[in-house]
Amino acid sequence: MSVEAPRQLPTIEMHSTPRAEHCISRRNISNGALRVLYRLNEAGYQAFLVGGAVRDLLPEEVRGLFRNCRLIGRRFRLAHVVFGREIVEVATFRGTGDDGSGDRHLVDGRIVRDNVYGTIEEDALRRDFTVNALYYDIADFSVRDYVGGMRDLEQRTLRLIGDPDSRYREDPVRMLRAARLAAKLDFTIAPETAAPFARLGPLLAEAPPARLFDESLKLFLSGYGLASFHALLTHGLLEHVFPATARSLKSVHADRFRVLLERTFASTDERVRADKPVTPAFLFAAMLWEPVRAEAEDLIAGGTESATAWASAADRIMSEQAQRVAIPRRFAGGIEEIWILQPRFEQRIKKRVFRLLAHPRFRAAYDFLLLRSSESPALAELAEWWTAAQHMDHQALAREFAPPPPIVVDGAVERPKRKRSRRRRRKSAPGEGGSPSE
Repeated sequence: MSVEAPRQLPTIEMHSTPRAEHCISRRNISNGALRVLYRLNEAGYQAFLVGGAVRDLLPEEVRGLFRNCRLIGRRFRLAHVVFGREIVEVATFRGTGDDGSGDRHLVDGRIVRDNVYGTIEEDALRRDFTVNALYYDIADFSVRDYVGGMRDLEQRTLRLIGDPDSRYREDPVRMLRAARLAAKLDFTIAPETAAPFARLGPLLAEAPPARLFDESLKLFLSGYGLASFHALLTHGLLEHVFPATARSLKSVHADRFRVLLERTFASTDERVRADKPVTPAFLFAAMLWEPVRAEAEDLIAGGTESATAWASAADRIMSEQAQRVAIPRRFAGGIEEIWILQPRFEQRIKKRVFRLLAHPRFRAAYDFLLLRSSESPALAELAEWWTAAQHMDHQALAREFAPPPPIVVDGAVERPKRKRSRRRRRKSAPGEGGSPSE
């Protein structure tokens, strides 16, 4: 445990916005969160809704008030109060220094554990962005602002609290969070908040790959994937999380790859907003498609058999990506199958067509083919053929591969000539005039 001397807090001024002057209504707060707020308040504590969580009592004390409560977390100690499917997170105010009575541990400037308790003013300074440091007080329904969050909210600006270099070194993933929130809220990132991205972006390579997977899901599967993708590109952060994707967006095929990615993100956003299911496998298959295709085509050009080339390319690109973003096995298999099935769409041979239609990953691979269909007229025709094939019954589809009918010329029927197969010479058995070795 490291003991950190208390830091001198800057002078801050609290602004309270009364209920009549803000638009937050209890109707917009979940019943579970309200029940937690009211019970804490009735027990004699101050209770605030902040950044999606109530920041107040010691987790152990919260557990005493709620039977449906469990304590979780190592890096940040939290109490989860469960109401059916809803989970309300309850935490204490976070302090800015550690006199030895708390539990804070830093490694190379990064916070790996932080359970130091403090005041509401300290807690406000410890939060990441000003618009996330607005405290809704259940006692009088006012909103408290200690860091200018209301002003930034009105100006649609995302601004980091404190020194950007120090805050990003504490937690590099905050850079991705800045891009995501700006995309989601349609905010502009303040210049001083975005300035360190170019210098400190490489720190993202040191973040736990499992955590970057979770952050990737928030970036791309929350209904604002296309805007998040553009934000990562604009601020030069994509290369630190998806290096192969960033390289391909600078290759000779960058234009067609960018079109595929934008169509994928736009389609995913539509599905999320329509409350339709989405899968990370499809998204990651698109993000890494061009790197895999380029690798496979190079191997095939070098003489590697097609199926082997695609399997080898998929394995190498997935291994490289796993160094940054840990894609769970349950998705990795689906991603690789989507890739490997793409060249099989071109093999319109009866037996292979029926086999592909019966493949458990056919639908995902077909949807991916549709996204690729804008690349060329040939791919568009291929996608149309497979679309029609799915709506044919077995017999009608089989007729697509039947030999052509006979041709009638001057009343006589001319049938297509069958190619004569050359009869194989039978090997002589021992004692029939030949030797076993011939």
